[in-house]
Amino acid sequence: MTTDFSHIYLASTSPRRRDLLRQIGVNFNALAFRSSGERGRDTDIDETPLLGEPPEHYAERVALSKAHAGVQRLLWRKLLCLPVLAADTVIDVDGCIIGKPDSIDAAHDILRRLSGRSHRVLTAVVVSDGECTRSRLSASDVKFHPLTEDDIRRYIATGEPMDKAGAYGIQGRAATFITEIRGSYSGIMGLPLYETACLLEAFGYRHGYTKF
Repeated sequence: MTTDFSHIYLASTSPRRRDLLRQIGVNFNALAFRSSGERGRDTDIDETPLLGEPPEHYAERVALSKAHAGVQRLLWRKLLCLPVLAADTVIDVDGCIIGKPDSIDAAHDILRRLSGRSHRVLTAVVVSDGECTRSRLSASDVKFHPLTEDDIRRYIATGEPMDKAGAYGIQGRAATFITEIRGSYSGIMGLPLYETACLLEAFGYRHGYTKF
């Protein structure tokens, strides 16, 4: 296991995850994957849910795949081997996995499904240095007030839903839809900071932030 390091690699293109890491003073280099042309996906990772796969298992499996792909990318590029952090966020509605919408129609259907009810936001975080891999899962409950068709149409017109699990961002305009949350605000954004700090501390990261 890597110890006493001051940088990590972030295996994610998400601007929200980058901002959250900066928020707690973590120094990182972004590790880009090849784009497949589909919004929010890359060709290194198979994000297809398995038949009957529970949402918790799916989130952890995909985050592990991203971390392992990131480690392999370091080896291929002959880059300095430092821990790779990866994460995956999904929405759980009655045991069904909801990811990012791939079209306006899909975003519309997802938001109608979330309207007037609660759902779970699951974010799995993984850190791996190639020899050791550790993961944590954050689960939060979010409740929406009933949305009208006009609410949904106007929100989709902003473009905000299209790169986010569940077709909304709690840190954006969709905050006006939410009547209650239980859990991790940063986890709902896409990177639970408490769990992230615990993982980095376990790997020996000591620079830039203090967890307590």
